Amino acid sequence: MNEDRYHSLSAKVDDLIELCASLKRENQLLKATSENWHIERRELLTQNKEAKAKLESIVMRLKAMNEA
Repeated sequence: MNEDRYHSLSAKVDDLIELCASLKRENQLLKATSENWHIERRELLTQNKEAKAKLESIVMRLKAMNEA
């Protein structure tokens, strides 16, 4: 009976090791994905800021032309 319990426990430990490895891989993938989203967000914020500045410049020129 001890032999059966040992094999059962050993199988459960192996399953836990596999689960831990799988969760570690998934966590690493999620961290990489999150970092990519943060980088993309920063780039989009920069592009948005540049577009806003260009639009403000165009509006100012149009106002100046209208006043002239």
